[in-house]
Amino acid sequence: MRKRSFFFRNFISYTMLVLISVLTAMLALFYQVDRHMLNETQGQLRRTAMYLADQTAMVFDSTTEDTMELYQLSLVRTVNEGGVTIIVTDPYGSVRLWADGKGVASGDGSIRVNARAAQRVRLMGYYSELGTLGVLDGDCYIVGAQCLDSTGDVSALVFVAAYSEAISSVMHTMSNTAIIVMLITMVAALALSYYISRRMTRPLKTMANAAREFASGNFAVRVPEDSRCDEIDELASAFNNMANDLAQLEELTRGFIGNVSHEFKTPMTTIGGFVDGMIDGTIPVEQRDKYLRTISEEVKRLSRMVTRMLDAAKIQSGELILSPAPFDFSEMASQILFSFEQKIEQKCIEVDAELDDRLWVMGDRDHVFRAVYNLVDNAVKFTAQAGRLTLRAKANGTICEFSITNTGTGISPEDIPHIFDRFYKADRSRSLDKTGAGLGLYIVKNIINLHGGDIAVRSDGGETEFSFTLPLAPKTAAL
Repeated sequence: MRKRSFFFRNFISYTMLVLISVLTAMLALFYQVDRHMLNETQGQLRRTAMYLADQTAMVFDSTTEDTMELYQLSLVRTVNEGGVTIIVTDPYGSVRLWADGKGVASGDGSIRVNARAAQRVRLMGYYSELGTLGVLDGDCYIVGAQCLDSTGDVSALVFVAAYSEAISSVMHTMSNTAIIVMLITMVAALALSYYISRRMTRPLKTMANAAREFASGNFAVRVPEDSRCDEIDELASAFNNMANDLAQLEELTRGFIGNVSHEFKTPMTTIGGFVDGMIDGTIPVEQRDKYLRTISEEVKRLSRMVTRMLDAAKIQSGELILSPAPFDFSEMASQILFSFEQKIEQKCIEVDAELDDRLWVMGDRDHVFRAVYNLVDNAVKFTAQAGRLTLRAKANGTICEFSITNTGTGISPEDIPHIFDRFYKADRSRSLDKTGAGLGLYIVKNIINLHGGDIAVRSDGGETEFSFTLPLAPKTAAL
């Protein structure tokens, strides 16, 4: 099935809406005009019939020849002005006078109008229908009225008829005018709908072109946000934000690939060189233990990097599973701090640890261990020679508050908002962070968040502090 563009669908929708609106308006107009013409015609015929009925009654009460002559002239004038046919009958429908465009003729009683019509006028005083009265050549709008003599008896009947063809010609003229006006309106409306559809779809086409540019690797393209339509401007803004995120992710991904390539290449080169040296005898037998320990450290380093990448992949896919249980956070933090004793002594770092005794928290100890280990590792790595390192952990209500502070160069303000982003490295020169791939703090943040805690960073005056919260274990569970 062939797909249609949004512009085509939108234009067709506007076209159908305009057509339906125009047709509905035309039908309503024709119906109203028809009803108006009918009511107007019947009203005019009724007024004429009542007027002639009064005249006829006076004439039939008078027997003078002059009165009859004046009456017939009045009939001729009425016929010429109104384009009607006038029929005067006796009370039972026998035609006595007939006036039309040809003049006035007297009847001999041989022509009779429809008996039902005559009876209705005689009894009811008024009659109205669309018909022929049985004597007219075609359908007419007919109104009848009775003529009463001086005693109140019906002396004659007057029927005034207007051929429907004359009314139809007026309707036809009005219809043609209405159709022309409607067609002009419809063409103008369709042109306007075409313009509106093009204007509405232009930003979407711009976004489609930008998306194709993104697909080809050009992330510098942006779409305008000034279409004067709130929804489209919001979409354009979201699209540009997405483009910014994609560009940043692309940059971070390149950096990550470069970091990972470098981090894998360095230990693998070291391992390969030492192994080759042992095989070809370059490394003496008595020094093999020393180099084997170096190889072991490099293998552990590779293992940690692979573990971090797997953790990051699990976090991104939502597959990182927690097994929360009560554990002593202070004991765990002390254990991690002791594992860095050698590095701390090498840099002559002054350590201040303020950890509450038996600080039981509810969480997955292995994952929390990894998070705290990463924070301590970063703090030791970036602490200046003979600097200071401070760890604090205390209970505050139902949560555990932990912070780690170190002195050093600090983190620049532009790096702070992105410090927890995946693949992001604040030390891009690799002068201090030679073993990271930009995943450590990303993993830390997600582990803390999965435990229902919050993490924050502060860096000013050459001092950097990372702090987070974890839920305390219930007292019954900690015992």
